[in-house]
Amino acid sequence: MELTDIADILVKATQFFLSLSLLIILHELGHFIPAKLFKTRVEKFYLFFDPWFSVFKKKVGETEYGIGWLPLGGYVKISGMIDESMDKEQMKKPAEPWEFRSKPAWQRLIIMIGGVTVNVILGIAIYAGVLAYWGEQYLPTENATYGIAVDSTGESIGLRDGDKILLVNGNEVENFNQIPMEIVLGAESVTVERDGQELDLPVTSANIKAMVQNPAFMTPRIPYVVGEFTNSSVAKKAGLLEGDRIVGLNGRQLEFFDEYIDSIPAYAGRTVTLTAQRETERVVVEVPVPEHGKIGVYPGGSYADFFDIETKKYGVFESIPAGYHRATGTLSNYIRQFKIIFDTETEAYKSVGGFLTIGNQFPSTWDWQYFWNFTAFLSIMLAFLNILPIPALDGGHVVFVLWEMITRRKPSEKVLEYAQMVGFVILLALLVFANGNDILKLFR
Repeated sequence: MELTDIADILVKATQFFLSLSLLIILHELGHFIPAKLFKTRVEKFYLFFDPWFSVFKKKVGETEYGIGWLPLGGYVKISGMIDESMDKEQMKKPAEPWEFRSKPAWQRLIIMIGGVTVNVILGIAIYAGVLAYWGEQYLPTENATYGIAVDSTGESIGLRDGDKILLVNGNEVENFNQIPMEIVLGAESVTVERDGQELDLPVTSANIKAMVQNPAFMTPRIPYVVGEFTNSSVAKKAGLLEGDRIVGLNGRQLEFFDEYIDSIPAYAGRTVTLTAQRETERVVVEVPVPEHGKIGVYPGGSYADFFDIETKKYGVFESIPAGYHRATGTLSNYIRQFKIIFDTETEAYKSVGGFLTIGNQFPSTWDWQYFWNFTAFLSIMLAFLNILPIPALDGGHVVFVLWEMITRRKPSEKVLEYAQMVGFVILLALLVFANGNDILKLFR
């Protein structure tokens, strides 16, 4: 492993732990603050878990604040509550007025939904802040004038290089980058323009299965502008320069990057003639193609160099409703993704990942705009997962409190203890499954 690889991993890991720590602390504050307001004793407030020992701890008043060594989450230990600690001895004693179990049901409900509430508000606030500071840039679908470039996965549903996407499930998609997700999340058809004709392409479960495994099956088609060269680039040695726009191969006019990716490997072991536009002149370069079929050129340019990019600016007050709509849209899309996981035909469960998958979503260079956008997404995701009615999660506790409020009967402590244990088993199984998938992906 080279030093640059180690540096990339450290940058990703730092962003991941910073984002995770921020979300955990604020989530737990969502429980801590209402507990204190309702005069409920909080014994511990921890970032990360601390089985056997903690990295840091300090007691202030009645609460011990600390950092654990196991970065799987965090917790607040509230007196008189059956939670992660499974403190049965305390529950055998008579209830004290400062304990969770002594509080009215409506107060306990507010304490339990506090973490999820903070996650939702945080997601909205971060999105609003990002929009107010950076605005929003995206490629309108109608401005992807060269059409699309697809790989074998895209071809499997009938898409072809140069197709222009018109409709997904009969609806226009304004933002080009949202098209792949809209197709994967249950589309039945895609309407394209090909050679001046409109075609309706059906999408099957088998297609979705392939696209879930390869979400980058479709990109905007772009011209082939020389960006950077690899260290062993034969194209650089032959005379190509950064910024050259390659427009011909062996006398044949080719305009787009995907055409060269498909064509050049066929000339492995032979020399090809590339025609390039360099500022105001055209140059011809003879390039020997190695046996592996690659000439060592990364495509250059950004979408803004090839397309008309839509830019939206938001004032402070405009950003708040815009942040809300982005947060609700994120939640809606995440729920749709969540449903696909349980569709055995698509085998989407194989793409579920754990901490490595999440960490790898962060870029290898520090990008504050991406960091805050992804942190907002994680906050919305954690809110949804935590409110699921699974014992040991906030949603499980909420179910029991609501049951009590409706029936006027409190579940027995034995029921709560057994439910907590079942919940832990479920969560542990999900944790092993998700992170096990990460390990399998590494070996693949």
